[in-house]
Amino acid sequence: MRLNVALVGCGAIGSVLARAIDEGRAGDVKLGWVYDLKREKSKALVKKLRLKPRIAKGASEIYADKTVGLVIEAASQQAVEQYSLDIIRSGKDLMVMSVGAFANDKLLKNVRAAAERNGRRVYIPSGAVLGIDGVKAAGLGRIREAVLTTRKPPATLAYSEYLQKRRIRLKGLKRPRVVFDGSAREAVKAFPASVNVAATLSLAGIGLDRTRVRIVADPKLRRNVHEIRVRGEAGELITEARNVPFPDVRRTSYLAALSAIRTLRNLSETIRVGT
Repeated sequence: MRLNVALVGCGAIGSVLARAIDEGRAGDVKLGWVYDLKREKSKALVKKLRLKPRIAKGASEIYADKTVGLVIEAASQQAVEQYSLDIIRSGKDLMVMSVGAFANDKLLKNVRAAAERNGRRVYIPSGAVLGIDGVKAAGLGRIREAVLTTRKPPATLAYSEYLQKRRIRLKGLKRPRVVFDGSAREAVKAFPASVNVAATLSLAGIGLDRTRVRIVADPKLRRNVHEIRVRGEAGELITEARNVPFPDVRRTSYLAALSAIRTLRNLSETIRVGT
């Protein structure tokens, strides 16, 4: 039976997901609804699609549609906070792209409890990093250390209020500069649109407070680079992803959207490779 899904957020990642569903590249899935706070974004996206989903005036229309089995969040951490519990309580599964929202322990606890109580699932794609399967497996033993080093072009980080408040200027930077070194919990709050991968790694491994994140502005880079280093009883895991960014949203990696498409395809495939 074809899975009917709704999309919350019609920006760069949401648009890639919608087109993949429309073209049949996301498995046996149909896009029934799209919703964005900026209605013009929803309209612009629907115009580009062959199969026209309905445009929701508000999230309540999606909650009320009993034929929707899954809602995909591709908007923001604030959207996860605002909509996730009601999505699950309305009897739908949830896919979260802005996983940094789960740095809020209370939200994560409530989402988990609501999913268990309603018999629903919450899916978190691997996103823009490599090795999440390995980290999950290693976590069955003891992980002693987990470090994410993210390197990005300065322009993709300059927007951050964290840097502005600290008067850290990146314009004209000539050599790599570490602009953040701290816990994953602090990182996803300081850079909410840049390091959701830190939350993903943390949830797969040793948690937001024990996972260390280093963010480096590197003027020589044209791509977003994420390196994971994990050490524990299973050995040492090292991965590096050099990701092509979205043309219009340079701080977001194209791989993040492809990861979500792959997650959707997994739902309808008989044989699944990896954890």
